[in-house]
Amino acid sequence: MEKHFDINQQGFSIRCKLFVKDSDKNTRTFSNVVLVTHGFGSSKETAGTVKFAEHLTSKYKGYAVIAFDWPCHGADARKKLSVPECLTYLTIVTQYARDELKAKNLYIYSTSFGGYLTLRYLIEVGNPFRKIALRCPSTDMYRAMSNHITDDDRTKLKKGKEIQVGYERKMKMDQSFLDDLNAFKATDHEYFDFADDMLILHGTEDAMVPIAESKAFAENNVIEFIPIEGANHPFQNPNHMALAIHKIVEFFG
Repeated sequence: MEKHFDINQQGFSIRCKLFVKDSDKNTRTFSNVVLVTHGFGSSKETAGTVKFAEHLTSKYKGYAVIAFDWPCHGADARKKLSVPECLTYLTIVTQYARDELKAKNLYIYSTSFGGYLTLRYLIEVGNPFRKIALRCPSTDMYRAMSNHITDDDRTKLKKGKEIQVGYERKMKMDQSFLDDLNAFKATDHEYFDFADDMLILHGTEDAMVPIAESKAFAENNVIEFIPIEGANHPFQNPNHMALAIHKIVEFFG
């Protein structure tokens, strides 16, 4: 069962989607809740998220999945991207899972930009998660973003102007956002305290975030790393996505 709902707190309205097994549709509390966060320019409404939630909730009892839109993404109402607001969204959704769903165990499955934010959250806020799965995480989001900014947009940013970024939906970004990304690179921090409960998967044909980046990060922090042969950044091949989902569901179980 899928249900859309909003969390309205601190002046924000976070667009969420709850997934539970059909037989649990009238259940109000869940011992285990998995948060799913998407990549840059994406949203909670992806086929991969649906397949992950279906696989997880059909395999294990007492599990629910919450996917949500980052600020300026999907159905979110905000227009200008901000890292602090992204981290606030994650805090609010985490607290909702604890307070409203009464989750005893929290998990998170994050992709790309979502992976960067999750890694940053662990260092700057803390770790509320029992297990953490990252797919194609951007450990250096500043470099990833900078590589896709045109020369014209760079000139605008240097002049203090905002630019429009994104894919299907455009959002505003200014130099302060890039400066914030540049101020935090996951590679500048140690994750040994979280390593036993982390899993990183990465496609060997990822043209957005090089697999070597994730592999080196995982090795330096003694984190389990699984390369997915032939997969690109969004895991467009259904077989690649199915394999990734299988590995993550087994890890969370």
